[in-house]
Amino acid sequence: MADEKIINLDDINYAVYKVGDWKNHYEINQIGLSREIPVTKNTVTHIKFSMDEIRNSRFEISDKTVNGFVAIALQLNPKVQEMELDEAIELEKTEFNNIMDELEGLELLSDEDTLSLETEDYLIYKLEKDCHVTTSIPANDFTKKYFQDELKKIEDALD
Repeated sequence: MADEKIINLDDINYAVYKVGDWKNHYEINQIGLSREIPVTKNTVTHIKFSMDEIRNSRFEISDKTVNGFVAIALQLNPKVQEMELDEAIELEKTEFNNIMDELEGLELLSDEDTLSLETEDYLIYKLEKDCHVTTSIPANDFTKKYFQDELKKIEDALD
């Protein structure tokens, strides 16, 4: 396969995940609601950066200032909408700490390794910077199909 595209796992321009389940259950933290589990050091770093960005966003709700995770959950999650605001704020803190613990405990692939883009074992996204936003673009057919299936689930849930 001379024309097979190979990526280095230490390449910051790619995020690599496996499909799996987090150890804990999450209601607020969007990272924990995903079934995409990071498998490279750079992907974990990217997730932590994204989480910090969302948590550092501030919104005024009722008489309180909340972070982006709480604000998004209050807009989109009916279970969280039924909670008292202080309960949602505390749940977000607990979930954040749990996700950070899970991220620290993951078994990661070696930065020294390479991976074929033709794999069906891992989800691979090409990361592209557009101004201040990083866009994740499915980098192979397996990831495209997974991404489309996930979008369909979201659309079906909204109907």
